[in-house]
Amino acid sequence: MNTKRIMSSRLWPSALGLALLVGCSDVPTGQPTAGPDTPLPETFEATSTVEETLRQHRALPDPSEEIWWRATGNAMAWRNKNIHQFVPTVTVPRAGQVSELASKTDARITDFEVTVGGKTVRFGDLLESDDSTAMGVVIVHGGEIVFERYPRMQAYERPIWWSVTKVFVSTMVALLEASGDVDVDLPIETYVPRLSDSDFAGISVRNVLDMASGIDCADDDYSDPDTCYMRFEASLGDAERSATSPDNPYDYLAELDVGHWAEPGVGFDYSGTNTFALGWLVEEITGLTFQDALSRDVWRHIGAEADASIYAGRLGIPLTSGGLLARPRDVARFGLLFTPSWSVVNARRIVPETHIRHLLEGGRPQLLERTRSGDASAPEVRHNVFQWDRVFTNGDIYKGGWAGQGLLVNPERDYVAVWVGYSKDDASSEVALLPVIREVLDGVYGE
Repeated sequence: MNTKRIMSSRLWPSALGLALLVGCSDVPTGQPTAGPDTPLPETFEATSTVEETLRQHRALPDPSEEIWWRATGNAMAWRNKNIHQFVPTVTVPRAGQVSELASKTDARITDFEVTVGGKTVRFGDLLESDDSTAMGVVIVHGGEIVFERYPRMQAYERPIWWSVTKVFVSTMVALLEASGDVDVDLPIETYVPRLSDSDFAGISVRNVLDMASGIDCADDDYSDPDTCYMRFEASLGDAERSATSPDNPYDYLAELDVGHWAEPGVGFDYSGTNTFALGWLVEEITGLTFQDALSRDVWRHIGAEADASIYAGRLGIPLTSGGLLARPRDVARFGLLFTPSWSVVNARRIVPETHIRHLLEGGRPQLLERTRSGDASAPEVRHNVFQWDRVFTNGDIYKGGWAGQGLLVNPERDYVAVWVGYSKDDASSEVALLPVIREVLDGVYGE
């Protein structure tokens, strides 16, 4: 969600990771904004000059010495939007007519006052200010765009969504469950036989979905290349490689022998290895690469404006735990599948109502009461579930990504919010958008 170690994880925050951080941005806000209240420019606006592109590429580190995502500030903002220029990706093709999202500006969102760092400011002004690291924000209510701003990017860019990708994987599993192809209460090796001799053996798909596998492979310390998780990252080409790095994540997980920190189903522990195992399950059942399965069953059916893609740093293997590249509006279209306005993107319902009810009501609160970092439960939080980070008592269902990415859906209030950002050089001075956006939406659309 936000920076490493500050929130204990590149892809998942600690128990206190929802705290609001404030400060000043180090990325200029020279790009024009766009949205229902600031119409998209009719003329094309370039995202980078030749000189800036050359400068940013020359600043990229030697991948054998330093991985590119460790940058912060302006370098990170540029890399988050331009990853397709310097690492391999695989395509998630779109198809059919674009599902037009009507724009109906709700000035109450722009004008809603929030207090950050002791200052009271309008939400729209906050995003444009030096206190924000937001690159783009889209909010949809009742199937219509009610707020859209791009203070540090262009609407047509496809930034990386980091761990928001995880719920695209879990949604694919939900579709296979709905079709009868997966029983989430069966051990995962039922569907991925190569996991039969690994630490994943005997662990139900449900426990893998809920980050309750108990496997001792925490997505945590990125400074030690020899941890279970960083070796997994190296197998995907998403961390520095050495002569002893695993060749690929399939072999690595099939031979995983690191033990367990807890029995399966006892407590929550965030790890992208769980997500990759689920993506592998999707591949085994469909007989397709994950990106093709996602295209066939989801992306081709939401009226996306553009193809998506997934970071695939090594051997063409998609980083299913955090590599989706997509336009913000298209991620909002995906979010609409979880709301009563799903028909805006497709006449056929894609995500079943039973799955949405499970997200709202079927989680296990006890998992957050025992995490490796203590008790992560909170009065306003119901549970985590199916790779979603938090389900709140007001019906908000949230998935975050490292360095300021987010997807928030509320099936009961019929809204979707998506946002992308970056980490500042001074991580302690960031504004976390999740609590701000939830405050705004609760104030405007709450009962």
